[in-house]
Amino acid sequence: MKQKYFSCILLLCILLNLFFPTCLSSRTSQHNNNWAVIVCSSRFWFNYRHVANALSFYHTVKRLGIPDSNIILMLADDWACNARNCFPGKIFNNKDHNLNLYGTNVEIDYRGYEVNVENFLRLLTGRHEPDVPRNKRLLTDSGSNILVYLTGHGGNEFLKFQDSEEVSSKDIADAFEQMYQKKRYNEILFIIETCQANTLFNKFYSPNIAAIGCSELGENSYSHHFDSSIGVQVIDSFTYYSLNFLNNIKPGDSHTTLEKYFNSMTPKQIRSQPRLEFFQFQRNPREVLVSDFFGSIHDVVSHPIYDYSFQNDNHNQNGNIDANGEKENANRNDNFQLKNQFQHRDKAQPNIKISNQFQHNLEDEAIELSDNYFRLGMIILIFLIFFFALIEKIITQK
Repeated sequence: MKQKYFSCILLLCILLNLFFPTCLSSRTSQHNNNWAVIVCSSRFWFNYRHVANALSFYHTVKRLGIPDSNIILMLADDWACNARNCFPGKIFNNKDHNLNLYGTNVEIDYRGYEVNVENFLRLLTGRHEPDVPRNKRLLTDSGSNILVYLTGHGGNEFLKFQDSEEVSSKDIADAFEQMYQKKRYNEILFIIETCQANTLFNKFYSPNIAAIGCSELGENSYSHHFDSSIGVQVIDSFTYYSLNFLNNIKPGDSHTTLEKYFNSMTPKQIRSQPRLEFFQFQRNPREVLVSDFFGSIHDVVSHPIYDYSFQNDNHNQNGNIDANGEKENANRNDNFQLKNQFQHRDKAQPNIKISNQFQHNLEDEAIELSDNYFRLGMIILIFLIFFFALIEKIITQK
């Protein structure tokens, strides 16, 4: 009888360990701090739009709650002080010149020739020289969600830095793997705006990475509009329409998903085919929120949140960064196909690819719910077995 009693207890412990954590685990992000790495890798005046892209994302993440202490900003050239700039000390991302992106509240961590492939990879992996100051380090840990945004000129699986060197998809993939092995992140959102951008995450193989690119192999990344007074294109289309969407998000938004953000940009708008891809994501990709990466956790002692709100002058004076308020219906059912190695339903969905090796991350919510009910039923069954075994022991002893 004792053997039977202890066998029941052992079986109960094993099944609780297998089923109970999965059944009750949270499907929200488990991060406790946020960081952003924003990189403009281009030099020269005619690449003005690239710094406008980077600064636009910089102001967006600040508005949504990430403080400068948690933002690494890398700008490869100083367009604000360029002799060709007819607005000295100012950078604009719209031809109406309502918002100066290069104001007094911009903290640049790497500038000029400091923006190179070596420093970028050292930043990600944390392999710095001892004399590198704190503001040039990505001080993340296993609880950090990191937004990595890159803009510049690129091609098939590479991005140019300073028009003289390149970082490859394999370089970035290996850096992310080092970060994973060193427990330097919880989840990463990688956004790339360049020609053939989607090829930059072809080599990714580390878990918990979401990647968004603006163009497929053989496609270009196009600018949005020209400013005749400045003499150059002032913003790229992908960033322009990204900001149109992000400007409607308020700090602390807990409903807007990353998928909805991606679906807000159509190929007709940006003139190329974007892609959203998840790599071994350990929670339901459809439930990943924009605020998981563009916002900040407010109850973290080591990374306090300050009010870095800034005055944005939009057409309607409502705080939007870029925009004419152009909005188009993001109906993508005829343009894309959902690719998922587990579920191949909803064939006419946006270009969202889920590369996932974890069986408990089935995309179909109905299947997930059924699985959870099954596990709960198993737990109840084991409790009943344990209960009746205990009753039988008591009766036997009497």
